[in-house]
Amino acid sequence: MTTHSSERHSFIVTQLGARMHYAVARILHQHGMLKCLYTDIYGTNDLIKLLKYWPGSLRPESVQRLLDRNPLHVPSEKITHFPIFGIEYYRRLKNARTSGERDAAFLWAGKRFAKKILKYGFKDANCVYAFNTAAKEILQHSRNLGLTGFLEQTITPRKIEMRLLGEERASFPDWEPSTTDTHAPESIDREQAEWESAHHILCASDFVRDGIIECGGNPDKCLVVPYGIDNRHVLLESRQPRRPGPLRVLTVGAVGLRKGSPYVLQAAKSLKGIAEFRIVGATHVMPQVAADLSNHIHLTGIVPRPKISEYYAWADVFLLPSLCEGSATSTYEALLHHLPVICTPHTGSVVRDGKDGFIVPARDSATIAAKLEFLATHPDVLAEMSESAHNQSMEYNLEHYAERLLSTLRAVNIPH
Repeated sequence: MTTHSSERHSFIVTQLGARMHYAVARILHQHGMLKCLYTDIYGTNDLIKLLKYWPGSLRPESVQRLLDRNPLHVPSEKITHFPIFGIEYYRRLKNARTSGERDAAFLWAGKRFAKKILKYGFKDANCVYAFNTAAKEILQHSRNLGLTGFLEQTITPRKIEMRLLGEERASFPDWEPSTTDTHAPESIDREQAEWESAHHILCASDFVRDGIIECGGNPDKCLVVPYGIDNRHVLLESRQPRRPGPLRVLTVGAVGLRKGSPYVLQAAKSLKGIAEFRIVGATHVMPQVAADLSNHIHLTGIVPRPKISEYYAWADVFLLPSLCEGSATSTYEALLHHLPVICTPHTGSVVRDGKDGFIVPARDSATIAAKLEFLATHPDVLAEMSESAHNQSMEYNLEHYAERLLSTLRAVNIPH
């Protein structure tokens, strides 16, 4: 892979998890702008070579996920990770049963991660690229050193998320286990401190930017840069006409209030015989709700990432009526797989209403059902939207994302 070394910008990237397969670090390295990637745990080259001998059918899910954590083409000497910390973070998240427990895990990890990075330093970089919830101390310290701080806000602000989910819990009190948002005030304060310390805030959608502004963030700091996905290994030049029978509707995401699952259920009930529904993802609802869902929707549970393409191939339409996202990766994947997308403005998608699918109001199962029934009874429109969806996805592949990201970063003046 060709790299360039004449850039004035040099970055450390601090990232918990393998978001977008470490796309930011990979892009910066390719263009000679990466000093170091800090992360919790990743599949080192030696470990990947060893674990690949473990037959795929016998690998535990956790092992496969570790194998998938591979910052392609970023040399190991540019990566610093903390595997013991990463394992403990994974354990805490896995054992979290409520949003409050997940908040506690995020707060613990963000503080501990920052402490480790500050110990190792900034590697002579002049820029820091960090991600929300794990950036406060990093950005504060880097600003004191005169570095330029970039924060990626991956989801709408916690304050807005709390309000939206609070309204949903009032409307559907029996859906999810009761929880107390004990840690929410600290999460909100931490998030706002990150905005204040960052010089620039990257948002993947207008929905995220507007949320930051609504919560008092500086609009002049906000830079909207939609994501992109790696489509190099997906060969989908054409799609077969819709098969006879009910319209096949797919949702990818955890079953729960945040993803708008009540509205998927309501639509499924009203379209019995017209459409069939599948949801791929973990289930975070009460047993009686899961039973009701299962009577109308096929709940697959968690599916290994390499298998998800099979579900996109099964579907005719993708549905994601989320209440709160940043810019849902699943919508990009659906477009790539020729699927018209029905989603809300809250998904932060790049879907063009009426061309690649439909943007419907949040919390509106009647409109969802109407749009699905329309597509079920108008195969010519479905076929046109399918082609348009795939064409739109070509503008949001990894190469175009790199162009958008680099153009945005390079437009920022870096002090000498």
